[in-house]
Amino acid sequence: MIDSLDISVVSWSKAQFALTAMYHWIFVPLTLGLAFIIAFMETLYVKTGDEEWKKITKYWMTLFGINFAIGIATGIILEFEFGTNWSNYSWFVGDIFGAPLAIEGIMAFFMETTFIAVMFFGWNKVSKRFHLISTWLVAIGANLSALWILVANAWMQYPAGMHFNPDTVRNEMVNFWEVLFSPVAVNKFLHTITSSFLLASVFVIGISAWYMLKGRHILLAKRSIIIASVFGLISSVFVGFTGDGSAIEVAHKQPMKLAAMEGLYKGSEGVGLIAIGMPTPGKVYNDNKDPYIFKIQIPKMLSILGYHDKDAFVPGITDIIDGGYTYKNKNGEEVVAPSTAQKIEKGKLAIQALADYTTSSAEGNKEMMAYHKNILNENFEYFGYGYLKDPASTIPNVPLVFYSFRVMVGLGLLFIVFFGLILFLVLEKNLEQKRWLLKTSIFMIPLAYLASQAGWIVAEVGRQPWVIQDILPTSAAVSNIGVGAVQVTFFLFFIIFTILLIAELKIMFKQIKLGPKEGGN
Repeated sequence: MIDSLDISVVSWSKAQFALTAMYHWIFVPLTLGLAFIIAFMETLYVKTGDEEWKKITKYWMTLFGINFAIGIATGIILEFEFGTNWSNYSWFVGDIFGAPLAIEGIMAFFMETTFIAVMFFGWNKVSKRFHLISTWLVAIGANLSALWILVANAWMQYPAGMHFNPDTVRNEMVNFWEVLFSPVAVNKFLHTITSSFLLASVFVIGISAWYMLKGRHILLAKRSIIIASVFGLISSVFVGFTGDGSAIEVAHKQPMKLAAMEGLYKGSEGVGLIAIGMPTPGKVYNDNKDPYIFKIQIPKMLSILGYHDKDAFVPGITDIIDGGYTYKNKNGEEVVAPSTAQKIEKGKLAIQALADYTTSSAEGNKEMMAYHKNILNENFEYFGYGYLKDPASTIPNVPLVFYSFRVMVGLGLLFIVFFGLILFLVLEKNLEQKRWLLKTSIFMIPLAYLASQAGWIVAEVGRQPWVIQDILPTSAAVSNIGVGAVQVTFFLFFIIFTILLIAELKIMFKQIKLGPKEGGN
């Protein structure tokens, strides 16, 4: 099947999914973070009875509503693409991947959309406390939606709590809690939502800073900046902690991604982290070129981040391809890493054993079924490698992952300083005099979006060529459709998403220029 598949279908399907996901992620983080900021503001209104807090809450709620409405469209299209472009994947993992998405749709999204009506239209129609509860439930529901989506994504990065059934040729869930609470899922959820909180905080501060520069709505701006800077500072510090946890999971479960993040070709003990560097263009894993044109690194830091051991061995791309180094497996045992070529052979054995099992099942030969099933089980952890022809195909786009990682981390550190400085100055009542910082705050908004997108590039490009780590590559996951259909929908979606983005920006800018309605009603 794979040999006859037009490779351009794979490339265009990947491009279409990446396009949809990146546009979708423009809208999502603002929704996740702004919902909680609004809830905090309304809580202060209910506790103090200050009508100014009600006006502030309603203003940010308007911007939240604009973003929420437009973001839904891209999310719906994204989920449909699993069936249209990735039907082999959907069949192979539907029993597992579908469960979190079903919970997201039935519970979280239902709760979110039910109470959003009360949140927007229930002012003066329900009690203050019930309206506040509705606002908090919208915020919780939005983040629960993210939870189930991220659990599904984390399972693709680290398939846990599952068993492959050769009779149905499907992966089946055997332990829901292992899927939900896998260390990859926990870290991914916490890291993603806190980075979204950070982005929303920057958004609120930037717009509030614009009002201060214009001399408009000063009280709204100052109060909004206090809430957002506190929320943002806490979130940005937590992003760092969850990023540390994510680095450990990547080091143990996706070593090729970690190597790509650092442009590390030859591993060693006590590896440093490159703070600033430039990978050599055209570098191939088995050539003699220096991996970097230049680099400035922090000694031993990569070993510390990946293994919490300054002298730990960190495998590079060449080590992972060639194998032979030792590492700890899932049971904590020291084992020798097989080469990628050996993994490919084991994958081919697994695929052939599945085919032979199916044949024996059709013939009713239970003895041979058991024999082939045993071979399949012994080699299943490398099942996906059987679809690969070249060990080098397991190497992701190193320069893209390398630079994206540095953009994400560098901006993350910048945001910690930014929130701390803004909070200090607004509390000291000196912020209005720092016009340079107010102007900088506006330009921090696109930087927050850049950091957010860079994080997803690291996560998703870094795990290529895998749709499911080690079990299913993209080449085996796509639908058997014509490349022309994918190309047409790619450009169609590009036009639609761009129009939606332009529409959102125009509506947002118009609403920001208008400012909040006078009065709290």
